[in-house]
Amino acid sequence: MSTKPSIFKRMFLLIWNTVNGLRKLFLNLIFFGVIAVIIVSLTADDGIKVEDGAALVLNLSGVIVDQKRQVDPIEAAMKSGGEADGSGEILLSDVLLVINNAASDKRISQIVLDLDMLQGTGISKLQSIGNAIDSFKATGKTVVANANWYGQNQYFLASFADKIYLNPQGSVEIEGLGRYRLYFKSALEKLKINAHVFRVGTFKSAVEPFIRDDMSDAAKEANLVLLNDLWQSYADTVSANRGIDSDTLALSANDYLAQLDRAGGNSSEMALNMKWVDGLKTAEEFRLSMVDAVGKSTDGDSFKHIDFYDYLSIAKTFPSLSLNDKVGIVVAKGNILNGSQPAGQIGGESTSKLLRKARFDDSVKAVVLRVDSPGGSAFASEQIRQEVLALKAANKPVIVSMGSYAASGGYWISASADYIYATPTTLTGSIGIFGMVTTFEESLASIGVYTDGVGTSEWAGFSVTKGLTPQIKEIIQRHIERGYLDFISLVAKERDMTLDYVDDIAQGRVWTGREALELGLVDDLGELQDAVTKAAEMASLDSFDTEVIERELSPQEQFIQEVFASAASYLPQSLAQSSVLESVLAQWSGVIEEFKAFDDPNGVYLYCDTCNY
Repeated sequence: MSTKPSIFKRMFLLIWNTVNGLRKLFLNLIFFGVIAVIIVSLTADDGIKVEDGAALVLNLSGVIVDQKRQVDPIEAAMKSGGEADGSGEILLSDVLLVINNAASDKRISQIVLDLDMLQGTGISKLQSIGNAIDSFKATGKTVVANANWYGQNQYFLASFADKIYLNPQGSVEIEGLGRYRLYFKSALEKLKINAHVFRVGTFKSAVEPFIRDDMSDAAKEANLVLLNDLWQSYADTVSANRGIDSDTLALSANDYLAQLDRAGGNSSEMALNMKWVDGLKTAEEFRLSMVDAVGKSTDGDSFKHIDFYDYLSIAKTFPSLSLNDKVGIVVAKGNILNGSQPAGQIGGESTSKLLRKARFDDSVKAVVLRVDSPGGSAFASEQIRQEVLALKAANKPVIVSMGSYAASGGYWISASADYIYATPTTLTGSIGIFGMVTTFEESLASIGVYTDGVGTSEWAGFSVTKGLTPQIKEIIQRHIERGYLDFISLVAKERDMTLDYVDDIAQGRVWTGREALELGLVDDLGELQDAVTKAAEMASLDSFDTEVIERELSPQEQFIQEVFASAASYLPQSLAQSSVLESVLAQWSGVIEEFKAFDDPNGVYLYCDTCNY
């Protein structure tokens, strides 16, 4: 009896079930996408109204960024049924647009800062928002902050308010700045993993976790100087805003205990005693106080207000300028990787393409390169810098505006600009270079696995299972040393400095923007708008528009982005890690993933790990 028909039948059923399953999957994605659009459309109020005298509630939820990451529709769909990962992003430009519009909007009487859901954001971006709040207050309008608790960054922004209120069960957590990390040398030795490190720069500490069990003295020295400078900027701003002594912010353990005892062990009373806050209010008490201040809303449930996201939708409907001359803005945010990377990341090819787009656009007369990057691939960094040179050769001025950090590779792509702006708390410099090769020959040998064979050269068949010969190590080190010489030579040429001077201030050391100005690494301190103004001035533009140069999305991509980006805004924040073990594993996997993501073809990196505070 033949079995072929049954075999063919089973194969046919398998293929059909596979095709049918894929069909159902894609139909479900389209179906739920349409449902999401309908839900958003039904829940959205097309006629958003701003009541006279209303308060603008800045309910900032997520991380403030210069450019949002591209939304992956499949990933968003998978997350929509479970917990979110807390990766919501808000454009800094959107926050500034909302505050500036509200300042001239006669319907808006005050701003309420609701910062409970504001995640980790660099001080430089918070300072930019704070400056906008100061301009808002200069119109005679008031700003109040209200929260269940204030973390250090939330409190920094809250300090710009006229009044700060805290829940009676809440607290203000100001702990100062620290730099602690995990070190893996002994663990690697026990696992018989060899980390071959090649670097130039006394302070280039990115690879220290793989070759030490503690922080080197040089790294401690540099980190402490940097932390003290950053903290001084924080403390000076908050103390000036609040009219209190900067020494009363980050208390010693003994002083904290004394103040806590004075408040009867109540953290909120302690915050009130320290004048960190102006009053303690429950959610209901705050609601009633706002009803007294601005009146009851038409729905009768709350005070007259409009939240950030609704007001943003109104602000973006205002007609924009349509002038012939433009200042183009290219955002370079994140680690510098090779090839084409999605929005919110830097790619050697993709970021270069944006700069070329600005170069060949006759309406773009000057370019602002907004850099918010700790660096990455040396090869990709040079690709991007070459496009900066091409823009200059086309007689289009290039101005760099540094964000939270523009260090190592971030400084490399900035160095050839016509003019460089940093904020006082920008982390920059980190002029150094390193390479690392991890080999597993000993760990494999311990379980009886070996690599052997022949080749026409020592390079042939190179593998992490073979180890490195002394000659190959020397060759790699020479390449690293040459890369460092290229780096300091580039800075010396572009910044009109001597090689010895650059070498002295380089060595992988990180500087704040304020220090970088004194050292000559940047030209001035300022915000993005200062850079735009400077670009227009250098291009001799009397009237101009600004345009963010971005990769154009297809109609299908735009539809998917809007659908899933809208749905993502309703997702809850993720829970914090629940154990020390999870924290340790997260740090370990984070370091590994960070280095795995790096893809320089020569294995040479310009990267500042110190920039992540």
